[in-house]
Amino acid sequence: MSSEDSNSASMLNGHVQYAKGYAQEVIGNATGSQEWQESGKSATQAGIDEMKTANQQKISEPAASGFGGRVEELAGKAAGCEGMEAEGKERQEKV
Repeated sequence: MSSEDSNSASMLNGHVQYAKGYAQEVIGNATGSQEWQESGKSATQAGIDEMKTANQQKISEPAASGFGGRVEELAGKAAGCEGMEAEGKERQEKV
């Protein structure tokens, strides 16, 4: 969560946390590391929880930005997160 406002969930931060957890879990699966697998599962769930909270708060929508939207779209594609990809496209269209 943001250091500026720890009470506000962020959709973008949730996506980043989810992607980080997914990557950790993949590494854990590839190496057979139970510790990495568990850490990845935990981080993925934390990301999902933050995205749910941000959606409920309706404060998480980032400002319209073509560049930021493109980054979010590409990150969504890389992480396999269709929601993040769609949000990135939407942000680009608002500009």
